[in-house]
Amino acid sequence: MYPELSIEQFLERLASSAPEPGGGAAAALAGALAAALVGMVANLTVGKEKFAAVEDEMRRVRDEAAALRARLLAAIDRDAEAFRRVMDAYRMPRETDAQRTARREATRVALREAARVPAEVVALCAQVAALSQTAAARGNPQVLSDAAAAAVLAEAAAAAAALNVRVNLAGVGDADDGLWGEVAARLGALAATRAQVVQEAYARIG
Repeated sequence: MYPELSIEQFLERLASSAPEPGGGAAAALAGALAAALVGMVANLTVGKEKFAAVEDEMRRVRDEAAALRARLLAAIDRDAEAFRRVMDAYRMPRETDAQRTARREATRVALREAARVPAEVVALCAQVAALSQTAAARGNPQVLSDAAAAAVLAEAAAAAAALNVRVNLAGVGDADDGLWGEVAARLGALAATRAQVVQEAYARIG
C-alpha cells in the first residue's frame, strides 16, 4: 500500500491526522533510502575498468543492498498493519471479567508484534550500515559522500525504529526483555560503524 504511493502522497499522509503511518513507517522508509544509496555507490563502481579488482565484491554489495531495500519497504506496511492490530485490541469490549481478560491478552500479543517489526528494521539497518562501510572503503571514491550518507541515514532510521520498540514493549511491561537488549546492542554497534564511515569520509574528502 504505502510503498506504492508517490513521495508527495506518502508525506501528505504522514503529516495528516491519520493514526498511521507513523514513526515506525518513516523509520523503515529512511532505512530503505540508505540501502538505495549503497546500491547507487555499488552501481557506480561495477563495470568500470579501474575498479575491476572489486567488481565481484561490489556486485555482492549491490545485490544485498537491493534485498535489504525491498525488506525495508515491506516493513512500512507491516508496521502500519501492526499498529492497526494494536488499535483493534484496544477497541475490544471490557464490560465483563472475561472480556477484560481477552482484551488484555489481545493487547499484549498485538504490542509484542508491534515491537518486533521495528526491531527487525533496526537489524536491517545495521546490515545496511555494514554495507555502506564496504561501499565507502572499496567503492568509487567519487560517491564516497553518498556511502557515508547511507551510514548516517541507516543509524537515524534504526534509532527512530528503536523508539517504537521501546514504547510498545513498555505498553506490556516488557521494556527490559531480551528483544530490547538485542536492539540496544545493535544501536551501539551501528553508531560505531556510522562514526567510522563518516570520519574516514571527511578525512578522504579533505
